[in-house]
Amino acid sequence: MKYKTLFRSVLLMGCLFHLPPGPAQETDALDDPEQQRVAPFQVFDNLYYVGVRWVSAWLLETDQGLILFDALYGDHVNLLVDNIRELGFAPDDIRYVVVSHAHFDHIGGARRFQREFGSVVLMTEADWLLSEGPAEFREYPRPMRHLSLGNGDTLNLGRTRLRFMQTPGHTLGVLSTIFTVYDSGYPHTAVLFGGAGLNFSGADRLQMYLDSVGQLLGIPGVEVNVSNHPDSGDVFARHEMLLDRQDDDPHPFVDPESWTAWLELLRGDARSRLDAELSDN
Repeated sequence: MKYKTLFRSVLLMGCLFHLPPGPAQETDALDDPEQQRVAPFQVFDNLYYVGVRWVSAWLLETDQGLILFDALYGDHVNLLVDNIRELGFAPDDIRYVVVSHAHFDHIGGARRFQREFGSVVLMTEADWLLSEGPAEFREYPRPMRHLSLGNGDTLNLGRTRLRFMQTPGHTLGVLSTIFTVYDSGYPHTAVLFGGAGLNFSGADRLQMYLDSVGQLLGIPGVEVNVSNHPDSGDVFARHEMLLDRQDDDPHPFVDPESWTAWLELLRGDARSRLDAELSDN
């Protein structure tokens, strides 16, 4: 397993937590479409990366249409639509947009997909409520309320089935998704953790986060981390290896060890922050 040592090192050394840009950053590289542009690429038989450099968006292909995970924001929504078309798909075929949480960088383009392409937006009730109140970090076009999801809910589209978990912490309604990806027809269990960032405070929220990470660690047989920020899953490094993959090589995105190691690192940091919060009170 020649990939494992590299990705374990990246997890230990890399950036683990993603903070949306503040006012001083609003016009910097994070918002520049030319600097954020990434050519879309296929990762599995049914899964494609269609996001930008700092925020992910994923396209899941089914036999009855498309499912989009997260909708980016601002001018990046144009890049997202272009990426989908560049892969040969039609945005009109996006049946559902699954929003991982109601921060601008993930939900900002959802309204356009509703109005222009007729997509149904899915989110937890807690984050629908968040989307209807004052915006955290930055304003964005508010989507029309569609469907709410919670723990144990499922979505079937053709032969594809998604299972959902509410994993609060980063927001009160973070939505995580379990689904199957295929490598030349061979199935692998994938999970999109909807909110890994620890850019919040408060003992109650930190305990929620710890409980959520514990839930994710309890999912049996997870092999693929479908991260909603590329750095969290080493998306671009893995893609480079995928391009060089030989017939007898394992798929570089299939890495259950790094999934577990990443969650353990998140849990350790959250525990340290919770201990600090409690010691100050």
